[in-house]
Amino acid sequence: MRTKRRRIEAALKAKAALTAVRGDRTTSELASHFGLHPTQIGQWKRQLLDGATELFSDDRRREVQNQDALIAELYEQIGRLQMEAAWLKKKLPDSIEFKRECIEREHPGLSVRRQCELLGLNRSSWYYRPTSESAENLQWMRRIDEQYLKTPFYGSRKMAKELGIDRKRAQRLMRLMGLEAIYPKPRLSRNTAEHRIYPYLLRNVAVVRPNQVWSSDITFVPMPHGWMYLTVVMDWYSRYVLSWRLSNTLDGLFCLEALEEALARGTPEIFNTDQGVQYTAAAFTNRLELAGVAISMDGRGRWLDNVFVERLWRTVKYEYIYLHDHATPRALEAGLAGYFPFYNDERLHAALDYLTPAAMYAVA
Repeated sequence: MRTKRRRIEAALKAKAALTAVRGDRTTSELASHFGLHPTQIGQWKRQLLDGATELFSDDRRREVQNQDALIAELYEQIGRLQMEAAWLKKKLPDSIEFKRECIEREHPGLSVRRQCELLGLNRSSWYYRPTSESAENLQWMRRIDEQYLKTPFYGSRKMAKELGIDRKRAQRLMRLMGLEAIYPKPRLSRNTAEHRIYPYLLRNVAVVRPNQVWSSDITFVPMPHGWMYLTVVMDWYSRYVLSWRLSNTLDGLFCLEALEEALARGTPEIFNTDQGVQYTAAAFTNRLELAGVAISMDGRGRWLDNVFVERLWRTVKYEYIYLHDHATPRALEAGLAGYFPFYNDERLHAALDYLTPAAMYAVA
């Protein structure tokens, strides 16, 4: 018997996407709250951000030449919304979400069973509440993250053996966390048309001054109810963290925001990243080219090409994140806002002859 496809209201999509953009809850928490899948929320967040960018782009502003044109466009949008609202109104009675909202648990004259019958709603659809990752899986994800910092060349088989868990579980959780073993991959020259891959420019290059080379990366941060993603922009010579951002999804906006903040401090000669879609996206590379920065990208599977940021992740996680159980993303953000100034201004680095990153960066 075929399962009837669930229809999700546009209003629910918009509400979930807006809440995700706010960034104060993990996608796992949002999925449980709205009764949705985390992947759907991430997709809608990206659609919302892409739509907002298009709305406020220079091209769009040039299209609206005067007030009359703007008014005409607004009337056209209103007419389209009215048409869509009329169409949606016809469809709402068949929507499972709509029917679930109609159920009144405390109704004095109608039981939940009878209300479901009247609406044509299966009772299991009313009682079902999607769940996030279990506490056990979240704990395994944290242990996988810790082990990956030590052995980034471990795939799911070795990870499962090392931690004593089922290989399928290790494989699924690593995929969910965006982790994969470091190893040479075949046919590396095949690139997508949308994302241009730049050559690695730092082979045999001596980094001898601040603002010569900057780099950026993303890491997974475990939370009690889900996970967040952290990105930084770092100066290679001084190990100084120029900017950082947190996000509950892996869209490219938080990486672009970190880049903008870093460029407000200065301009590097070379900017190095991996080949992640956040960094190969046109918005990110175009911003670097506009600033006159040479773009360098690691070879696939070569974590040593960006070793200083990888070393930073180990420091941040073992010295701060793993020592503090932050209940919410806001608490994590506040905690990191206190840790990174300590890292830059107070923490001594043996590799820097026991100076701080701020002292080394000030040489510029």
